[in-house]
Amino acid sequence: MESVIEPFGEGFVTALAPEFVLVIGLFTLMIVPNLGDAKFRIPLTQIRIPWFFGGKRGTLDSDPRLPGIFASIFFAIAFLLAIVSFLGGMNQTTVASGENVLLKVDEFSRLFELIFYGALALASIASINRLPATFRADRSASGLYNNRRQVDFYILLMTCGLGMSVVALAQDMFLLFIGLELASFSTYVLVAFLKETKEGSEAGMKYFIVGSVASGVGLYGLSLLYLWAGSLQFTDLAAQFDTSGMEALPLAGLGMLLVGFGFKVSAAPFHFAAPDAYAGAPGPVAGVLATASKAMGIVGLLRILLVVASPENSDDGTTVWLVALAVMSVVTMTWGNLAALGSTNPKRMLAYSSVAHAGYMMAAITAIGALNWEPAHVMDSKSASLAIVTALMFHLVVLVCFKLGAFLVLSLLESENGGHTLESLGGLVKREPFLAVAMFIFMMSLAGVPPLAGFLSKLLVIMGIVKAALLEASASGNISFSEIHWVWYLALIMVINSAVSVFYYLRVGLVMFFHEPEAGREGPLPKGNSVRLAIAACVISTVYFGIGAGQLIALCESAANALVGAW
Repeated sequence: MESVIEPFGEGFVTALAPEFVLVIGLFTLMIVPNLGDAKFRIPLTQIRIPWFFGGKRGTLDSDPRLPGIFASIFFAIAFLLAIVSFLGGMNQTTVASGENVLLKVDEFSRLFELIFYGALALASIASINRLPATFRADRSASGLYNNRRQVDFYILLMTCGLGMSVVALAQDMFLLFIGLELASFSTYVLVAFLKETKEGSEAGMKYFIVGSVASGVGLYGLSLLYLWAGSLQFTDLAAQFDTSGMEALPLAGLGMLLVGFGFKVSAAPFHFAAPDAYAGAPGPVAGVLATASKAMGIVGLLRILLVVASPENSDDGTTVWLVALAVMSVVTMTWGNLAALGSTNPKRMLAYSSVAHAGYMMAAITAIGALNWEPAHVMDSKSASLAIVTALMFHLVVLVCFKLGAFLVLSLLESENGGHTLESLGGLVKREPFLAVAMFIFMMSLAGVPPLAGFLSKLLVIMGIVKAALLEASASGNISFSEIHWVWYLALIMVINSAVSVFYYLRVGLVMFFHEPEAGREGPLPKGNSVRLAIAACVISTVYFGIGAGQLIALCESAANALVGAW
């Protein structure tokens, strides 16, 4: 069932219920922590009227945990509303103004919203106990963040969630870019939120400068596409590509847009700010960058390079498009793994690991482009494309579990000024057995070891790429190595890189289980029940989605079908 509604028309609030929950949450965070016993004096009189905004706050609204609790509740409600929309069949809704389609609510957009809200909810929950854990040695008023600074952190998180939602729902290139920038500006500040530290301020500055340049280049590419097509609607651009093919002007525009989204997914050579940003940002924020922010970039690549500019004819422009994407994916995954091998900072190692995962996903996108380039049979091509997109979305969902979980473990180590070297993980099994086992599970899942979720996600992606490579050869009736499409090599390189990555993931386990703790860090880590709860949720989902992922795969398949069916 599909319906079209006007902005603020009947059914508008219902269709965008998760987004409106975040808006309500933003206003709540702006108002509640600022309530107090302030009074307003009527001029020329001694009469004072309660004003409530400002003044001395009560016990409840001055609690530094209050903003985190509010933000976590609103993220959880938005997450549940997105899940509820899948029950009983998705009611696809299009928000249009006249002939211009602005937003579309379907399985594809809702699944990505689940990724965004889930990652942000876990980061919010993990940050509730950040104060007593981080500043346990200094309980003075100057040593603690008060909740008026705390509220800034969670307002930025919720603003980031709104921007990501717009990216998932957008059906217009300009609107997609607006959502991307709304989320990006929030993450720039979040990365530098610990401005008292040298690493935090340096990370924020580098991430902002590089991100601004990438956004500027992407915006210029957007202007070239508008100059060429006269519209930024996805449907209009797709129709223009169908009639005109890959000309020089739109190809240049797409290349510039690839710079903008390549930065968001940390693809080489646009990844240089990522290691510094991850290392200097708070652990939960780094986890959001490695999961939700990366998924946001993948949404842009899927929308633009596969829906808008899906290559259906074998011409020179198409060849350049696919070869450039393939080369970028190979360089990205190889560079990321090799750099992670030499990294001694766990957060930088995970940052380079995130770069490698971006290469894996770009290889899958390349395979989908190859299917549309030289399709042997339309039905077989659609089936293979559906399988790859399903695998890609499954990988993005489960990546939240083990990649974000690893950053949350490191955030606990940061609470005692650790987590910046591998040695700070030494003897973790003696100090906190649960955290050591959890971190080992996350590392093994990132390496692709069965039966964890990371193994299944990589397996599905590799199988999808191989299926795309074999499709052309099977159509000829004579399968031989020479007939296999060249995207097969992407799967091979992905397998080799995955094998290389096992070394630095196992190195973390070796340090935790067989090295002694650093001097002065023999005791348990600072308390933080909320962050441990978030880590436990990541562990359970990592194991569960590795052995019982049938429902999630079916959900990803329905979301992929909503995208593939729109081609």
